[in-house]
Amino acid sequence: MQKILIIDDDEGVCYSLARLLAGDDRRVTAVQTPDAGFEAMRGEDPDLVLLDVKIGNIDGLEILKEIRKQRPLQLVVIMTAHGTTETAIEAMKRGAFDYVIKPFDTDAIKAVVDRALTTARLNRRVGTEMEGEQAKPRAAAPSDRIIGRSRPMQEIYKLIGQVAGRDVPVLIRGESGTGKELVARALWQHSRRSEKQFLAVNCAALTETLLESELFGHEKGAFTGADSRKLGKFEQADGGTLYLDEVGDMSISTQAKILRVLQDGTFQRVGGHDPIRVDVRILAATHQDLEKLIREARFREDLYYRLRVVEIKLPSLRERREDIPELVRYLIAKHRETLNTGVTGISSKALDALTAYDWPGNVRQLENVVRRGMVLCKGPTLASENLDFGPGGQPQVLTGGPINSEEDLEVVVERLLSSGKDNLIEEMERLLIGRALERMNGNQVRTARLLGITRNTLRSRIEKFGLKPKVNVV
Repeated sequence: MQKILIIDDDEGVCYSLARLLAGDDRRVTAVQTPDAGFEAMRGEDPDLVLLDVKIGNIDGLEILKEIRKQRPLQLVVIMTAHGTTETAIEAMKRGAFDYVIKPFDTDAIKAVVDRALTTARLNRRVGTEMEGEQAKPRAAAPSDRIIGRSRPMQEIYKLIGQVAGRDVPVLIRGESGTGKELVARALWQHSRRSEKQFLAVNCAALTETLLESELFGHEKGAFTGADSRKLGKFEQADGGTLYLDEVGDMSISTQAKILRVLQDGTFQRVGGHDPIRVDVRILAATHQDLEKLIREARFREDLYYRLRVVEIKLPSLRERREDIPELVRYLIAKHRETLNTGVTGISSKALDALTAYDWPGNVRQLENVVRRGMVLCKGPTLASENLDFGPGGQPQVLTGGPINSEEDLEVVVERLLSSGKDNLIEEMERLLIGRALERMNGNQVRTARLLGITRNTLRSRIEKFGLKPKVNVV
């Protein structure tokens, strides 16, 4: 008999989860206080604990800390209605098995529980001890925050929390402007090296000779202009973390030297002969297709596998549009003082325009557009006329642009009628429902409310069009 313990002060959540997870081979116990939870753990010896991140005024992460202290083998899944970067990373770092967001995706919560119970069964069989509590890291500076509560970003936070404390190289991949350095800094801030140096080098910004000098340092007289000995970034970051941005732009010669550091922790300064030993964690990033570069003999396969012990792939901004409103609010607050502006908010029309745009430059481009808009804005609210997306950059109505008047609707209708397609009403209904489900992360209740239809009608349309929504709401 598998045993699950739910600790949540919301009686409705306890009831729903208990009904969802109970079965012939599972017993579910639900309690509303930490004290009752610890008492149940002593009596029930549960295989899995589902723990809310906030129980009254009590921090669930502190409860998790105590659970891990008393029961190192206990598997815990953290639940919360308000997922934040720090909470997600800290929960995973403190040993949570996983982290789920309310309202629950029933298929996802079942899958998490199944994985956890399988792990618990294996742990009991082989007596595996899980990693204990780690020291709390320093909080990230506001400018270093990763913003976003979308499902793709929650997965990123989980991965950061899982690997930050493990002293292995990490390869961070994603388009330009997606925030790869922010992820690298989060890995450093939550690592055992957080009290040591974090140094960053852009491998694409320097020639081969300058890059090698920057990384490994040089001896006096090593080349023209080398008037004195210089310590490179590897020596400066000894004991800390070195972030190599755009590693795909390194020459084969430099790649060989990086590989040697990864293999045995030694290198030589440019123009030097004595080996220098360092202890540096390497975090690397690229927007390039390294596999393609390997096939073209432009990137070493052995270095690729050394750097890619763990890979974190960042989503583009267009893949997480639901994060744009939160990003915009954060950017306005971040730049309001430095720009000496009275802008405190954004109009719904302007926010719709920002959400509709495809953002080829990702978050970096969004920040530039918001900053420019704040400079030009004459009032407290950022308006759509303050936004400049660059040449040909205005969002298109048919790809999700804002519709704010009957005039806008007439433009849409005219373009549809001129498209030459048949069955336009059915086609638009399918597209609209599909996009609405995507916008609401598959939540059928909120999707039906957004579209102004009943949930039964929505379900019938989903079945009719074969949309296969990701979730059902508990």
